[in-house]
Amino acid sequence: MTGANLSSLSASFVTVVVLIMMAPTSLAQKFVANYDEAKIPPYTLPDPLVSQSGEPITEAGQWTTVRRPELLALFAREVYGRAPVACEISHKLVSTKPDALGGKAVRREIDVFFGDENALSMRLLVYTPKSGRPVPAFLGLNFQGNHSIDSDPTISLNTNWMRDREGTTKEHRATEAARGVAASRWPVEMIVDRGYALVTIYYGDIDPDFDDGFENGIHGQLKDEAGSIAADEKWGSIAGWAYGLSRALDYLEQDESIDASRVAVFGHSRLGKTALWAGASDPRFKMTISNNSGCGGAALSRRAIGETIGRINTSFPHWFCDNFLKYNENEGACPVDQHELIALIAPRAVYVASATEDQWADPKGEFLACVHADPVYRLLGTDGLGQSLSAGTPPEMPAPDSPINSGTIGYH
Repeated sequence: MTGANLSSLSASFVTVVVLIMMAPTSLAQKFVANYDEAKIPPYTLPDPLVSQSGEPITEAGQWTTVRRPELLALFAREVYGRAPVACEISHKLVSTKPDALGGKAVRREIDVFFGDENALSMRLLVYTPKSGRPVPAFLGLNFQGNHSIDSDPTISLNTNWMRDREGTTKEHRATEAARGVAASRWPVEMIVDRGYALVTIYYGDIDPDFDDGFENGIHGQLKDEAGSIAADEKWGSIAGWAYGLSRALDYLEQDESIDASRVAVFGHSRLGKTALWAGASDPRFKMTISNNSGCGGAALSRRAIGETIGRINTSFPHWFCDNFLKYNENEGACPVDQHELIALIAPRAVYVASATEDQWADPKGEFLACVHADPVYRLLGTDGLGQSLSAGTPPEMPAPDSPINSGTIGYH
């Protein structure tokens, strides 16, 4: 995928409505977000090119054998939680529409099971252009069900638990009014016209997005497999959703219409955090795209501006592992920061997008994370941000809709 293609497609993903799930009123009153750059506490970022033992990482081989495994383990243990080993999957074709998008595409619904056909499943909605050859694909989770990205009434209406949304859900279940409600955010026809496939999954199929003590969804399905993991290190929902994305890629490796060596994983907000962790932890993903992923995603935690670790852990205690609680309003004690998450994707392509007016998600912190991941990308032989970065002088953030997209790291 070229920089031009990526820039064109990213413009659609960047057209967002900011979804900030507020905590209960009593908690919201206690937390006053800082939006003043002058009030950011002094901080020092951990160096991605210095090992935990203090050894400088100066060669690509050292990164591959020493530092990358070390950072991956730290993020799993201290932030997202450790997932069990990959389970075997099975799958079943549910439906096929050979003339989707006015005859341009084949649309399929495929159930992928986390085990045999009696296990928990997630439903993949797959659009492929009629190319006669395997094509690259965009893979992303959606918030409101596969039926929400296209108004086509033949797409199955998801019956699983949904976050309540006025007018489209009733008692945490989708209604017919939800069909196509998110279509403006999913440029399906543009993707197919450019020769790509689109694969999407309702994220609640993998793990419902509420705190139930990890008894439902993928956590309940694989409870025994995760039994040997220390309680404070057990996987949260972000790690569960990322696990589901990797199992979807397991399926795509079996799908003759998809070139599984060229799959881009993407997501918005909490699903942007998920895409970054999936891209970092599973090197099979060719490209990672996050949009407005904020705290726990692309934004530097140590900046403590907008949403903080303490606030996100209070509002969404099920997203991360319990070890992450140690860093509530104590960001400097965490052994990792989010520039190192982006660095874990190296040398593969990554594209980070921010919403201009959403200071809660700290656009500048997302940009700076890209800047501080650049040295790892260059060590591994890529052009990083594609700009000349002077030591100690970070480049200026680009203006809105003027993306940096000439390098292996892109920022919008």
